Order: sequence, then C-alpha cells, then structure tokens
Amino acid sequence: MAERSLQSIMDDEGGIVDRLFRNPPKSALNVFGAMMPTSVVRAEYTTWRDEQLSWRQGVALHDQSYHMNNLRVRGADALRLVSHLGVNSFATFRPGAAKQFVACAPEGHLIGDAILYYLAEDDLLLVGNPATTDWVQFHATTGVFDVEFALDPMWVLNRERRRSVYRYQVEGPNVYALLEQLHGEPLPEIRFFRSATIRIAGHDVTAMRHSMGGVPGLELSGPWDERDAVKSALVEAGRAHGLRRIGSLAYFSTVIESGWWAVPFSAVYTSPQLRDYREWLTTDHAAVRMSLGGSFYSADPADYYLTPYDLGYGHIVKFDHDFVGRDALEALADQPHRRKVTLLWHPDDFTGVYRRLTDDGPTAMHVDLPVSATARMHYDRVEDADGNLVGFGTYPGYSYNERAMMSLGSVDERFAEPGTELTLVWGEDGGGARSAGWIEPHEQIRVRVTVAPSPVSDVARHYRRAQTAGAAR
Repeated sequence: MAERSLQSIMDDEGGIVDRLFRNPPKSALNVFGAMMPTSVVRAEYTTWRDEQLSWRQGVALHDQSYHMNNLRVRGADALRLVSHLGVNSFATFRPGAAKQFVACAPEGHLIGDAILYYLAEDDLLLVGNPATTDWVQFHATTGVFDVEFALDPMWVLNRERRRSVYRYQVEGPNVYALLEQLHGEPLPEIRFFRSATIRIAGHDVTAMRHSMGGVPGLELSGPWDERDAVKSALVEAGRAHGLRRIGSLAYFSTVIESGWWAVPFSAVYTSPQLRDYREWLTTDHAAVRMSLGGSFYSADPADYYLTPYDLGYGHIVKFDHDFVGRDALEALADQPHRRKVTLLWHPDDFTGVYRRLTDDGPTAMHVDLPVSATARMHYDRVEDADGNLVGFGTYPGYSYNERAMMSLGSVDERFAEPGTELTLVWGEDGGGARSAGWIEPHEQIRVRVTVAPSPVSDVARHYRRAQTAGAAR
C-alpha cells in the first residue's frame, strides 16, 4: 500500500479521531506488550505482582533497549535545533547532562516529551516516543539547521534487528549495593540527569541517575554488543540483592506509581501552522498509527489536547529563549490550569467490574491487570457530581505496592485537592462499537474515584521532590 500523508487522510475522511479509535491494538493486553515482543522481553519473569514489589523492596531490572526511538542529531546547530523546539532552558546544558525535553505546537499544546542526552559537543541523542522524535526529525530535515541525523527506530520497526546501544534501568533500595559490588569500589557521586562511567563485567558502562518507578536508581547504557555480558552480571550478582527482571506487564505499570503521562494526544492535527508537518507525516509515522480509546469521545482532536501546565511541567517551561509555542505559553502561564493527580478507584466499584462477569446482565468493559488501557492513548471522562466534564483519566492500572486500582488524572484546579470525590466513566463511548469489534460489547459504568497526589506514594514523592531541581536545569 502506497504511503499517504496525514493531511490527505484527514482531508478524505473529514478528521482523524474515528480512525484512531479503530486503529490496532486488537486487545488491551497487547497495547504495550506489542512494543516489547516476547522474543526479547517476556510478559512476566516471575509474576507482575512480584516484579512490582521489587522496585520497593529489592532491585528491579528494566530492559529499555527495545521500545523507544533513538534519534541522534549532530552538527554545529544541534543545540540550536532543540532549543528552537523545546520549552526547556538550555542555558546551562552541557555535555554529560540529560533532561526531559518537552515540545509544544504553536498554540502551546503538548506534542510530546522525551529524554535528551548531551553526549558531546554538537552531539545530541533524543530517546522516547516517536511523536517527539518525528517532530524533531521534521525540523532537522526541512529547517535551516546545520545538522545531520540518524534514526534508530524501536524494535518492532527496526529492520536491522539491532540497536545502537542497550539501555537498562536498575532501581530500588538495594541497587547501589549491587552496583558497588559489580563496580568493585564506591560509585562516583551522580546528580539527577547526570552521568558517570562505572565498570560492570569488564566493560565501561554509562550510568545516568534516573528512575522509572519513582525510586532511587540508575539508567545503564553501552554498546549493543556488550548487552548480554552486562545483563548477565547484573542478574547473577543481583540474586543476593532481591533483583527481579521486569516483564512488559509490570514495566508499563511504573508510570502509574511515578506519575508520568507517557503518551499524550499529540497536538499536531488542528494547527493551521502545522499543515506542512501533516503533509510530511505519512502512514509510517506515529500520528497516523497511534490508537485511541477510553470513555471520552469528541470528533474534534483539540478536545484531547493538554498543555505542559496541565501535566505538571510548568517548572520546565522557561522563557529565556525563543521556541515554538512560546507566545501561547506565556499567555497561558497565569491562567487556570488542570493539575496532574492520581485517581484512586473505589474498591467496590473496581471489584464490581469482575462481579458483573457472573451476573446475567450486561458486563462492564473488562479490567486487565496490571495495566487496563485499551489503546496507546487512553482518555477516560472524569466528571463532577453534576456530570460535568472536569478532566481526563489515563493509564488505568493496579499497583500491588499500593494495593489499589488507580488512574493518572489531569483535572480542573478546583477539583485537584487530595480527598476530592469525582467520577470516572469506565467503558468505551458506544459500548465498544467505535473499536470496530476488537473490544467486547459492554455497558459504560461510573466509578467513584478519590483524588490523591501524583506521584501517589510517599517514596516516589520524596524522590520526585529531590530530582525536580535537577530536571528544571
């Protein structure tokens, strides 16, 4: 089938939302598992519950080598390119550092985020969701920037079946004891989003201070051909420290505890200024391939958009440079925003979904565990007592550490105080009909939810406060 541009698809179909609702995945279980095929990362190594416990009680080993794009950008204008697109400040960004890179459309709505590594002078690496790497690649291709780039796509799109580097995340209360044992001496002091070199199994390993589950940990990376030796050393020595390898089911549940809105609805579909970008994007790009689900439905893509302020990224936005979306974000800075929260499901309403499986009446949409999203972008309606829309829920999932079913939320400020009672609508608009048959027919139900902080755990909140200053730099 010949490639088509996003713009031509939208022109022919009169929009994009209905197409995204119909897009694969075929079931909730492979929403994220398809990004980590079982041939490279199992769904579970012990059980997802045991694996979730490991980042609170021992050591968790996440294999991040397969499910993210790597975009290498080199040249005299590499930093100028990312500064033009990122809301972040780059005033003190230096080789050896990294940061959460956040990019917006001209109207100030989020396009995506990723981790940006400053490898060396004029040499950057962007790692993350294709929505973000596509945006940067477009500007590197079409803009007036003295750069060259190389895309190392995620495993399912990688024809070479080989990555440029391996990437492991190790975290938990015993992680530093494990790494010191392997390194053979005390670890160098590493600040948040900074790197140092350590030794594992005779190999130099780049260790960056970072976390998936909102607990102390390091991201380890190095040449692809050294991945097995490093992983084997971690697993062997890790047995004495309670190490668990993390399967894809538990891996994608980390965002629930850490409070990261991993896949926002990218704001590329409506801006008149982005028509050239939509004509550049094709059926091979994320903007067309992404799937959409949840109880919220609107034919207007803009109704799904969020600003950086809505997701708790206000501390990242810095007006010390010109960037795409700056004027809009300056105008929005002092306006009311939604706030990122955790929405704790009422236990009776959570278990009631399963109880319906034994009743004669209509069932609710099934809740898969630990992550219950029906699509890569999952947007549930969150309502006040009068049924008014006050925000969204995403990443519905269960934490064995918290013994709770929860969703990440972004809700209007006046409803964001911990303890506030709201309602989350569970089940697809239309009872599954919009999914073209890959979700079973069901009845929408209303789930009582209680607002809690994000991140939800005391451990994660303490770690997040300690790292916020570093992330803003």
